[in-house]
Amino acid sequence: MALSLGVHVGQQNMPMSDLRAIWRRLDDAGVDWISAWDHFYEAPPKGGSEPHFEALATLGALAAETRNARLGCLVFYVGYRNPAMLAKAATTLDHISDGRFELGMGAGWHVWEATAYGYPFPDIGTRLDMLEEAITVVRRMLTEERTTFSGHHFQVDDASCLPAPVQKRLPIWVGGVGEKRTLKIAADHADGWNAAYLPPSEYKRLNGVLDEWCAQADRAPSSLRRSVNLLFNLSSSKGARSEQDALLKRDWGDMAPRIAGGALIGEPAQAIDTIGEYIDAGAQEINIALRAPWDEKALDAYLTDVMPAVRKAASAA
Repeated sequence: MALSLGVHVGQQNMPMSDLRAIWRRLDDAGVDWISAWDHFYEAPPKGGSEPHFEALATLGALAAETRNARLGCLVFYVGYRNPAMLAKAATTLDHISDGRFELGMGAGWHVWEATAYGYPFPDIGTRLDMLEEAITVVRRMLTEERTTFSGHHFQVDDASCLPAPVQKRLPIWVGGVGEKRTLKIAADHADGWNAAYLPPSEYKRLNGVLDEWCAQADRAPSSLRRSVNLLFNLSSSKGARSEQDALLKRDWGDMAPRIAGGALIGEPAQAIDTIGEYIDAGAQEINIALRAPWDEKALDAYLTDVMPAVRKAASAA
């Protein structure tokens, strides 16, 4: 599969009409992937003080508004939704999108929203156990006529999921960077792995760890797609950069230096080399993560200038 250039759009701080407009704009611009995230509150957390839409309903609108890009969520927290229900929703979204939907799953991190909405948020070991069980249920629901599963956290009894997805094998992605469990779960169960806001050197190292887990699972590493989300912090001018830098610091606080290590920073032309570093580190899918507000001129330049240049360089390599 060729290099994929996508956009991860956070459904916050925008009315739905603006979200629908940006999805159409991205689809018309030829991006390969458009995704949402699974939160009830804004991210990074601000105590539920900013407008934010729910993921599944948002994805239904996204699927209906677009025609070309693959679609997904990076990633659904398995503690919010029964996995059989999630399989049913994924199938529905696959039909709305004519076979373009891909399902991302993870162990979650946003304890503040979970607590506010009354969801248990157990320790990370328990959440990873839940993730592994949930993926097992979802995969079987998407591929079997009837599924029975009795786990510690989830159960289904002779359950069907009809109609079947449009795709013969609807892809499942695992998101996260935990070396001992998350990457092993990805190697054992997933079609793709996604990480967010890592510098190229760390992404390359974790890619190597994932290769090792694939080997232990007797699986070809090339059978598992690799993607990375990079915070979109590009600016259209040197003057605009100070505004974007201030926005990053305001949003992320003490985490800003770490997040900046996995961000596109500076003017658009600088992004070409940065993306090349991630491709060299093993990334096959590069997704820019948009959080409103962003620099509109910089986004235009990314779509019209940076993406073609990156694709040209990748095809020549």
